[in-house]
Amino acid sequence: MKIGFIGVGAMGKPMAKNLLSAGYEVYVHDLSEANVKELGSLGAKVCAGGGELAAKADLIITSLPNAKIVETVMTGQGGVLESCQPGAIIMDMSSVAPASTKAMAKAAERYGVVYMDAPVSGGVAGAAAGTLTIMVGCDEATYEKVSDVLRVLGKNIYHVGEAGAGDAIKIVNNLLLGVSMAALAEALVLGVRLGLRAETMKEVIGVSSGRSYALEAKFDQFIMADAFDKGFAVDLQRKDLGLALDAAKDVAAPLPLTAAAAQVFEMARAKGFNRQDISAVVKVWEDLAGIKIKNS
Repeated sequence: MKIGFIGVGAMGKPMAKNLLSAGYEVYVHDLSEANVKELGSLGAKVCAGGGELAAKADLIITSLPNAKIVETVMTGQGGVLESCQPGAIIMDMSSVAPASTKAMAKAAERYGVVYMDAPVSGGVAGAAAGTLTIMVGCDEATYEKVSDVLRVLGKNIYHVGEAGAGDAIKIVNNLLLGVSMAALAEALVLGVRLGLRAETMKEVIGVSSGRSYALEAKFDQFIMADAFDKGFAVDLQRKDLGLALDAAKDVAAPLPLTAAAAQVFEMARAKGFNRQDISAVVKVWEDLAGIKIKNS
């Protein structure tokens, strides 16, 4: 199977490397000349555009910043869809709304091309290690065709439904992460204002009903270390909450907690914490309360 990879940035580049290491013939395209040059030195075939790449590949993988860019790459003049071979498969690993993926899948049908979604969780480290969680939306036959490729890229592979279902479950998961992190920040600051020590809160909540992934993953490594320059960025979490709110409009689902959490992350962005880990939202409340969790 010949694989084309469009979007070899922070996530796409290590995934493309893993495909090369697994022995696949890989074609790459990205606006970053440095990234494609690096992959070219490892054996990838560099393409000048998405159309050129699509004409050569059996499977086209995309890992792009947003739905608008995905649509442009797919349907723009000289784009992927009009250049694909009949029977080709397009696997979008970007984080976009389910409605966008479903629209692209319908457009692909007109070209005799299968379009599927496979968003991921696990970050850059997971992409490099090949241990990503991948949420796949496609028909059963397509899933069987791409399963070997998926196993190179990830460790936990879930076939969750038809096209759009992968995006849907990632949105639900990241909604929970964002709301949980916003709630944890409020709770910790309240506890400090009530005279509690941060370590005491971690110890008790960690074995009680308030425990969460946010507490386990963010308390020691980020909040108590006062180190926020790595991890899952505030900008990305805000984007994911926005995707959830947009998707909710399509199905008339009220999301009041999500809307509130989105504003918390907007506050963090306003403070200049855009590229810091999502746990940096604690600094918004620390500033308002005039306290420091680490020093409590």
